Amino acid sequence: MDIVVNEELKAYIDPMTPDEYEALERSILAEGCRDALVLWGETLVDGHHRYSVCRKHDLPFKTMQNTQFQSMDDVHLWMIDQHLGRRSVSPFQRGVLALRKRAILAERRNRARDADKPVETPEPVEATSEIAETVTDTPRTEPAISREALAREARLSNSQVGMIEKIQKQATPEVVEAVKSGTLSINAAAAVATLPAEEQRAAAVAGGDELKQAAKRVREARRKPRDETKAPQDTTDDNELLELRQRVIELMAENEALRRELAELRG
Repeated sequence: MDIVVNEELKAYIDPMTPDEYEALERSILAEGCRDALVLWGETLVDGHHRYSVCRKHDLPFKTMQNTQFQSMDDVHLWMIDQHLGRRSVSPFQRGVLALRKRAILAERRNRARDADKPVETPEPVEATSEIAETVTDTPRTEPAISREALAREARLSNSQVGMIEKIQKQATPEVVEAVKSGTLSINAAAAVATLPAEEQRAAAVAGGDELKQAAKRVREARRKPRDETKAPQDTTDDNELLELRQRVIELMAENEALRRELAELRG
């Protein structure tokens, strides 16, 4: 049977470092591929690295079908749950996976809600037992996942989930890569994400130290002066101006994100 590697599913898997891949390769060459690859039909669900090694060396491997999957959404949710339970997954990646799970479940709720909408017909149709049975079989709407439940599942705090969500919506790819690689903390990346895209890219190009300095400047701009009596009441100092500017940028970014979400919900 030909095995299909789905690139969308592959994106859920953190790539191995060269050393980790070599260690796996040595193990399989010495002992064979002991664990079966998990399939859904012809689609590879679990065991991508093992499959890569076996194909490279033309080695045999076992497969097993997961018969519980009914759709690609089920496959995605299974993979997400598998990775959320692994200690090797970084806090940022756990947050990204948990948010993706929430999005999949939200899409399911929308589909279920659409299925519950009455279908307009040009002429009245007499209700029959067959029609009544069809109506009762419409999918039920799944409850929304709360921020607290999402955080518990990802083993994060509520604030960390909020920061990761902000990074996903506002950070440039360069900043996202920095937090994925561990160069930048989640807290610092969320701060940098409030800056205009050009400033984010410039800081990322300058390196990790500049990114950290940019995050520090954002945090300092948000702090109120400890001794407000030293500044005249009728003037605004540079820190207050910078704080106002950052707040405006944040609000604009949040409004844009809300507009995109509303557009997606409207279809």
